[in-house]
Amino acid sequence: MNATTTPVQLTDRVHLIGIGGAGMSGIARILLARGHTVSGSDAKESRAVVALRALGADVSVGHDAAHLPPAPATVVVSSAIRDTNPELVGARERGLPVVHRAQALAALTTGRRLACVAGTAGKTSTTSMLTVALQHCGLDPSFAIGGDLTSGTGAHEGSGEIFVAEADESDGSFLAFTPEVAVVTNLEPDHLDHFGTPEAYAAVFRDFARCIVPGGALVTCTDDPGAAALAEDAEAEGIRVLRYGRGPGTDATLLAHRPDGTGSRVLLRHAGAEHRLRLAVPGEHMALNALGAFLAGLELGASVEGMLEGLAVFDGVRRRFEFRGRAGGVAVYDDYAHHPAKVAAQLRAARDVLGSARGRLIVAFQPHLYSRTRDFADEFGRALGLADEVVVLEVYGAREDPIPGVSGKLIADAVPLPPERVHFVPRWADVPAVVAGLARPGDLVITMGAGDITVLGPEILLQLEQRE
Repeated sequence: MNATTTPVQLTDRVHLIGIGGAGMSGIARILLARGHTVSGSDAKESRAVVALRALGADVSVGHDAAHLPPAPATVVVSSAIRDTNPELVGARERGLPVVHRAQALAALTTGRRLACVAGTAGKTSTTSMLTVALQHCGLDPSFAIGGDLTSGTGAHEGSGEIFVAEADESDGSFLAFTPEVAVVTNLEPDHLDHFGTPEAYAAVFRDFARCIVPGGALVTCTDDPGAAALAEDAEAEGIRVLRYGRGPGTDATLLAHRPDGTGSRVLLRHAGAEHRLRLAVPGEHMALNALGAFLAGLELGASVEGMLEGLAVFDGVRRRFEFRGRAGGVAVYDDYAHHPAKVAAQLRAARDVLGSARGRLIVAFQPHLYSRTRDFADEFGRALGLADEVVVLEVYGAREDPIPGVSGKLIADAVPLPPERVHFVPRWADVPAVVAGLARPGDLVITMGAGDITVLGPEILLQLEQRE
């Protein structure tokens, strides 16, 4: 086992550096529900930080070694925390055990029937669908999702024996899990800053499949070439595989998908029977995600009828095509997409929502990470070309330092639209006025990216209201 797969035991007192993040705040919620003393720090105040304080966590804003609790205590970090972080430095100097976020979450799943959802794209939505459907079936799973459900939180300590977890592959730390059921939605190159090559990125998914407990199952979408190859490799190693997709030879087959307002109608086949399903979320990619969740739920003991009913009540995840408002006849949505495959899938879904209306699709995209921008600028450009008007912001660096010559302009220059329909806007504060100036009644606007672009939706709506 490497460092990320070594089993850990958490002390009664746990300190989380970067506690406000989606994954870290979820772990904190479950720790609090289990009676641990929880402290942590984050760079800024947030809704997550306020909620954790209300639940009993001691959360500081800013990073300082003085925030660390006395021993014995476990310190939890994510890959976003740099080695120079003063709390991480202080924890190591004091000899406090430091564990990765995935190790901490894996420790919380011990003794539960674990279902993990992984993949380059779609894992948050699929994890959420599976969770909501299992809840509808009365199974009350514990869950940890990399985003908040529209109708609730992203983590919960349930009373049932099932634990549903989103498994993040970005640094290989999902190898800490030992799932009974593992879903892989798709497999396309990403996180090359960590893995180096597409081959190394694909290889870690094969390692992940080997983490499935004996008798468990791998659930894959075989419409995706990378996931289909993973299924073949896993099956050759004796791992039981369940497949879903549009094609023949699948255990759950998408027979038809029809847009229906802001949702869709699905016809699927399973075990020789056809079933109709009305989803409240748009896009064929979401219909495929629902099939993956459906098969995983059946493996965990849910009924066909219960899973179909549960999937029908799923109403989305925050920042996944989240409706932010309407002003001046323009609908504004926000989405977390930050990989070319995710961008393309969500723009196609937005087209479904527009339907036959004359409105145009306008996307404001903020690239996430300099390395990802460098590695996939052409792919991002092609994906954004599915919109009618494209606004590209400067790169949101997150944990990375700037790379010389890499900026959002690389993506803007790669968009295959007439130059007058592509706008590189490097000053973040200028974006709302630019987007509102482009929009006309009947248009649909999406702010898109994994950075701070999410706060611009209300600003765009304000500009549209003032214009009106």
